[in-house]
Amino acid sequence: MTIQRFHPKLSRLSDDFLQKWADIPVAVAGDALNRMQVMQSRIRPVTSQRRMTGQAFTIDAFHGDNAAIHVGLTSVQPGDVVVINAGGLADRALYGGILNELAKRNQAAGVIIDGGVRDVEELQDHGLPIFAAGISPAGPSKGWGGSINAPISCGGVVVQPGDLIHTDADGIVVVPLARVDDILSIAESRLAAEHSIVERILQGEDTADIFQINDIEEM
Repeated sequence: MTIQRFHPKLSRLSDDFLQKWADIPVAVAGDALNRMQVMQSRIRPVTSQRRMTGQAFTIDAFHGDNAAIHVGLTSVQPGDVVVINAGGLADRALYGGILNELAKRNQAAGVIIDGGVRDVEELQDHGLPIFAAGISPAGPSKGWGGSINAPISCGGVVVQPGDLIHTDADGIVVVPLARVDDILSIAESRLAAEHSIVERILQGEDTADIFQINDIEEM
């Protein structure tokens, strides 16, 4: 089957802008998005490197087949986060050490795959953050098609090429490209509010009082 490769014209976010996200926890960014753009918790880090921020380079892989990933990684731009829909099949590894060498050579920021990976010790040594739905030694087939740089679903979230991908030890948030400025502003305000709450706790206040939780019936 054919692999479809699209060439969308995307706005590229500057390194300075991406750096502004460095201090924003994924949980806070998710709250700023009304908790609607956070990938499902089954997609977890498989390497100790867990922080990355970059624009999505999307790949839709046919179930059990990684041909589209091999082709797609040749077009990755430095700093891109490779986001792969592999159908959530955690018991079939579509990504491993060989593909990771290609991703690293082309300076990808990291990889997220809604599917399985293998060669975990190699992935760990390569230094790229890798998130996956599972780990399996069972390898893939090749030749059944797929698509590159088209909208996909990954971890229960729609990901458009160019969307901002932000990860840490808690997980993954997807910020639509059209909203990156206002979501950053909201997230910064929420983070400042959280810091204020922590200060109030350190000064002796209780969280029930801070959040005005007063519907209490003594028994």
